[in-house]
Amino acid sequence: MAHQLIYQVFLSHKGENQVGKNEFKKQFKKRLAEKFAMEVKDASANELYQTLGSIMTANYSQDWRQTWQDYRDQQQKQTYYFSIEFLPGKMLKSNLLNMGWLEMIEEALQEMGISLNDLAEIEPDMALGNGGLGRLASCFMDSIASCGLPGNGNGIRYEYGLFKQRFVDGYQVELPDEWLQKGNIWEIRKESKAVDVHFGGNVYLRENTKGQLRPVYEDGYSVRAVPYDTGMVGYQNNIVNTMRLWSVEIPAEEEDRYRSIEDRRMIKDLTSVLYPDDSNDAGRKLRLSQEYFFVSAGVQSILRYYKRLGFSFDQINQYIAIHINDTHPAMCVAEFMRLLVDEEGLPWEKAWNLTVKVMSYTNHTIMAEALEKWSIPMMKEVCPRIYQIIEEIDRRFVAEMTGVQPFDLIERTRIIQHGQIHMAHLAIIGSHSTNGVAKLHSDLLKGVVLHDFYVLYPARFNNKTNGIAQRRWSQLANRSMTKVLNNTIGTSWNSDPKDLRLLMNYVDDDKVLDALDEAKHENKINLAEYIKQVKGIEVFPDAIFDVQIKRLHAYKRQLLNLLHIVKLYFDLKENPNLPIYPRVFIFGAKAAPSYHYAKSVIKVINETANLINNDQTINGKLKIVFLENYNVTLAERIIPAADVSEQISLASKEASGTSNMKLMLNGAVTVATLDGANIEIRDAVGDENISIFGLTETEVYRYYQEHNYNSSELYHNDPVIHKVLNAFVDGTIPNITVEGQEIIDSLIKYNDEFFVLRDFDAYCDAQESINEAYQDRRRWKQISLRNIANAGRFSSDETVKRYAEDIWQIEPVFAHDSERGAKQHGTYLL
Repeated sequence: MAHQLIYQVFLSHKGENQVGKNEFKKQFKKRLAEKFAMEVKDASANELYQTLGSIMTANYSQDWRQTWQDYRDQQQKQTYYFSIEFLPGKMLKSNLLNMGWLEMIEEALQEMGISLNDLAEIEPDMALGNGGLGRLASCFMDSIASCGLPGNGNGIRYEYGLFKQRFVDGYQVELPDEWLQKGNIWEIRKESKAVDVHFGGNVYLRENTKGQLRPVYEDGYSVRAVPYDTGMVGYQNNIVNTMRLWSVEIPAEEEDRYRSIEDRRMIKDLTSVLYPDDSNDAGRKLRLSQEYFFVSAGVQSILRYYKRLGFSFDQINQYIAIHINDTHPAMCVAEFMRLLVDEEGLPWEKAWNLTVKVMSYTNHTIMAEALEKWSIPMMKEVCPRIYQIIEEIDRRFVAEMTGVQPFDLIERTRIIQHGQIHMAHLAIIGSHSTNGVAKLHSDLLKGVVLHDFYVLYPARFNNKTNGIAQRRWSQLANRSMTKVLNNTIGTSWNSDPKDLRLLMNYVDDDKVLDALDEAKHENKINLAEYIKQVKGIEVFPDAIFDVQIKRLHAYKRQLLNLLHIVKLYFDLKENPNLPIYPRVFIFGAKAAPSYHYAKSVIKVINETANLINNDQTINGKLKIVFLENYNVTLAERIIPAADVSEQISLASKEASGTSNMKLMLNGAVTVATLDGANIEIRDAVGDENISIFGLTETEVYRYYQEHNYNSSELYHNDPVIHKVLNAFVDGTIPNITVEGQEIIDSLIKYNDEFFVLRDFDAYCDAQESINEAYQDRRRWKQISLRNIANAGRFSSDETVKRYAEDIWQIEPVFAHDSERGAKQHGTYLL
């Protein structure tokens, strides 16, 4: 009742900002007293944060209930986005922005002597993802709600997330990321929605009294999957969708099975950490168990909801869409079949027809090692009934294709082959849509990586270029730039990012160019202060801030960036007066704990930084800053301050990339290979506003076909490459004897898998063009403006609309609800 009162009082003062602020302050003090029995002056930042969060959730919970009721009452088709990762970042300011509260609350708190930024610092990042995959899923959750689309997330509530990265003597050290230590004010535990998930044992089929085969389970064990729901608040449209994350518990009836701490730990580990070490069988078994856990829990809850609607299962594809985000949730296909056939008694053929219509799949990689495969014995041990269903799907696939397609094509596309279960094959065969995430990536899927499947199912393949939640990466992360844009082109771009194109009218307006440049400089000052605070490194805001922020992987070629830095260092050592504009190279990246090579690259970057940053003879012209524990919050500090965006993966290896889009939106100029979405960024901004270099995907595949690449020749014949690489082992860069040799071996002994040396000269040329362009200040400002103005096409709002129309066939709820449609531009409070 109190929550409803707050909501009504705030709305009654819409447009009366000071009155609204006064009412908020009154309610804030009252809630603080009720919750913690204290006054503002006595409260800690955490207590103030908890109080603000409770007021916010109390207010949007009404729309959360209403949204769900609208979907149900209007019999809306809903999509369920299954992802093993979600990386929302901090939600306090994001929710305030989407609720329409941000500026008013900031002012009200300031009048009480409270800094909103201090409260935001208290909130931990929701550590539920590793990188681009999880951030994309969270961008989609934001955009699905902001576009008024009926869509929900389904994942795992990891207790520790990935890991907290620290550097000790230059080495990456992994510490537990206890993000739930102080609780999570945004989630609601829904014990009434819990389901049981069964693992292991033996399963066989037996006829029932009707002559139907039904599975009989022997032994094995069950765990309780308990959902924690988080509201996904749409941008000022009164829509609140749900991200459902599952946590494991031991069912009361199973307590006697787990009498020791070790036994209980085995169960709790199911939702302890994202991506357990899979370098051994125990880690792989745990990861497979995690995948089945959240797939089974999610699909069970969906079918339970659908049955309450009272419709026939013949119609389920008209009301339910399930999206498989990469191969981790591919067991959705088999689990959906299990429930329809085993639990609901549908004939196999009908169940399969419905499953294919319900399921859709996004492929995120062309890297073979990232297309999951599980051994048959492990699948039988963890999910015996799922294995039986997959085996039957495979058998029927072969039977259907025999006599229609060539034998060798059928064998290459089977789900089960050579003792392994290919999860990408299961996802493609068991769904009606397979999409890539950039035009180049989708073309490579059709032409190379999944060509056999494209021959079988050409109509199923399509492209959906990734996008980003631009409100977070502009209005939240870069408020100084946002202020300039609002004053220049109005505020329509806040809700419709395509309107950023209006900025092109000001490409010759020096006043606007200078204002954007001043906003950038302000962000660079802020980042420089942060770097000084956390790293003790002094960097100058007038330098070029050159940024590479992404997962540490050989194909992303952080090493290429490093080789160029070492070359510049040698150039300056030979001639300190070279016209090299001062540059700060900023890295942010985590390496997977078992990825030894990537961790060696981190060590070498850190030791090179120690060498260069402390060499007074180069007059501060080069600095290297490797910021620890890269996450969403750190990205929000770095990206607005970036001048240069490093997107230098080997052409054909990066499916899309999204940091390229975030940096572009914030006015950084891209140095890029023609890979992933870089191609579409080039098409958007024009060749003169991006720095392209290196092999094309056609040239890369020609090397693969002709086997004529020889990195050793480059090393021996190019004196610059020779000198730079020798620095890794001759003591020039100290403390990297082992790591330096490992890197040289990868480039010379093992023939440079990702063509780092082949692209080195072209990369150096591209960087020199950046050096020259930056010094023509007016031209650089214009290039930056053009990047901002053309970033709107990479909004995840646009991406999810294409998914909704082409794949999921879902429609905005306010398209059917005139009252809600009229409210869609309203806010909760102002």
